[in-house]
Amino acid sequence: MSEYKRDYGDFIVLMGLAGFTLWYLLDAIRVSATPQNLLLILPLAIIVLAIIALELALRLKHGSLFRSSADEPLRKTLPVVGLFAAYVLSLETLGFDVATVLFLSLFLILKGERNWLLVGCYSVAFGLGVAFFFSQMLPYPMTLLLLPS
Repeated sequence: MSEYKRDYGDFIVLMGLAGFTLWYLLDAIRVSATPQNLLLILPLAIIVLAIIALELALRLKHGSLFRSSADEPLRKTLPVVGLFAAYVLSLETLGFDVATVLFLSLFLILKGERNWLLVGCYSVAFGLGVAFFFSQMLPYPMTLLLLPS
């Protein structure tokens, strides 16, 4: 019988994200509870908290809330961190739209997706959709390469 060391890292990250989301939401409400201020913050906070609750529920159901640290070693996580850092650094140069499409494409490939049609269609549709949404909703201009700003 092999012993597995419990890994609390994912659980701590989820709780940290939930805590930060709640703090940010409560702070936004404290500063100004007007609909204009909460137009993006409240729905996004609800979505983030719902995703966290769903993730926790699924992990509890499958008995994998505290996975073995052997499930996803650091060598699989570091490339994702590096890719995200490159994404953030490229936003000003490539624009939010192109950087998001490239990030999604590379992330899917990095995680093992081999259906190129799915990678391309999903990355372009979701990346440009998110960029268009934020360019229309935010009150300040965004750096965009393909979409009109």
